[in-house]
Amino acid sequence: MTGQKSEGDRKHPVDETLPPLKMFTSGLQHVAAMYAGVVAPPMIVGPACGLNATETAFLMGASLFTAGIATLLQTLGFWKVGAKLPFVNGVSFAGVTPMVAIGKAQSPDNALPIIFGAVIVAGVLGFLVAPYFSKLVRFFPPVVTGTVITLIGVSLLPVAFNWSQGGNDRAPDYGSLTNIGMAALTFLIVLVLRRVLRGFLQQIAILLGLIAGTLIAIPVGITNFSALSEASLVGFPTPFHFGAPQFDIAAIVSMCIVMLVCMTESTADMLALGRIVGRPADERTIEGGLRADTLGTALSPLFNGFANSAFAQNIGLVAMTKVRSRFVVATGGLILIVLGLCPVAASVISLVPLPVLGGAGIVLFGSVAASGIQTLASAAMEKGDNALIVAAAVGIGLIPIAAPDFYHHLPKDLLVVLDSGISTGCLVAIVLNLAFNHFGRKAEERDAADEDTADEDTADGTAAAAHGDPETPPQPDAGTTDEAGAPAAAPAH
Repeated sequence: MTGQKSEGDRKHPVDETLPPLKMFTSGLQHVAAMYAGVVAPPMIVGPACGLNATETAFLMGASLFTAGIATLLQTLGFWKVGAKLPFVNGVSFAGVTPMVAIGKAQSPDNALPIIFGAVIVAGVLGFLVAPYFSKLVRFFPPVVTGTVITLIGVSLLPVAFNWSQGGNDRAPDYGSLTNIGMAALTFLIVLVLRRVLRGFLQQIAILLGLIAGTLIAIPVGITNFSALSEASLVGFPTPFHFGAPQFDIAAIVSMCIVMLVCMTESTADMLALGRIVGRPADERTIEGGLRADTLGTALSPLFNGFANSAFAQNIGLVAMTKVRSRFVVATGGLILIVLGLCPVAASVISLVPLPVLGGAGIVLFGSVAASGIQTLASAAMEKGDNALIVAAAVGIGLIPIAAPDFYHHLPKDLLVVLDSGISTGCLVAIVLNLAFNHFGRKAEERDAADEDTADEDTADGTAAAAHGDPETPPQPDAGTTDEAGAPAAAPAH
């Protein structure tokens, strides 16, 4: 009809823009959800490298600034860079352990320059191998992606539990009734807001819950205003503030391993987000996303930042709010840049107490795990082999979560991978999927069965044509439908 856009002319929700107010508040909600995750690594690495409180605060501002740049590369992109999905990028936790080790092994004057040099090399190498790494997407069928998405959510939940207790296990009030009570109250506020609100207000229920929790926390006495009073109005992350990068072979090898771990996790995150927003991540999307990750990583040390990767916690926010626009997340990237340039503004966000953030985080991270379980529902779990793949991968992936010291006698270089339940679970799922569904006797039997079925279909069609009957198209298995209610294709392996 005239005046109506055809289905092919309509923009995908990922490419839609929202009114300015909705764009800003939704973007701010993404920043609030990931703020603690961005500033935590520099808070750990800074003191390990001999930095005082002022220098560590500078490092935190630089991490916010570079996270904003990486997020813009990921959401807006250029050339073949960027997944162009609503992805938030920030400092990866995978690099914390090796960077702390480098900081302790080097003098304070050399620690950060050596770390930055290693991060630059790792980012450049990652950018070069991204086209080849992205081809691994064919090894991520639903049985693998569902397992990894579930592990992402489950792996993040302990972070929310730690925040709910106060975030610092050495603090005297860690796990106190006050902290846990504030987390529980915020948790309930978010659930109630999601239940009673409608439309846009329902979409920003997390942000409203964080604001309400922070206001309640003020008279309770767990809101710290010292950062706000001490912060300066303007602060630019001066390039190479801590010295020109230095290149140490051992440090470079460690950070290259970290880069591969980040790329593996980002691939899983892109597959998860692509499914949630209704734009499945293909090989080209993953290649662009990995290029954005690695280019952002290579540029970060210029402004005193570290390796960047996709933030899984924001996937839960997208799943929960149903706001799929990448421009919303790009707005969040701009907010991150402003926070990096304006320490006072960054301090306002930091007023949110960790117990309040933890209460909201339980909902966010649980949403990621729920998305993984939903993906597994389409993974032909009635097949014993697929159920075994999930059981083994989840079991191995839970080891670093349930028993953090399980691998403590193994070489430290291996811990970069083994201490990540997402990485180990992903690798186990990929290997077992290849072993059970692609190689060996069962794969040959399946291929032979497929050929026999094709021959029978051809014969039936020829016979029907000989009798003058129209060829009957093959029918889907009874009871098998996709998410839209249409007959689904046979599960991929």
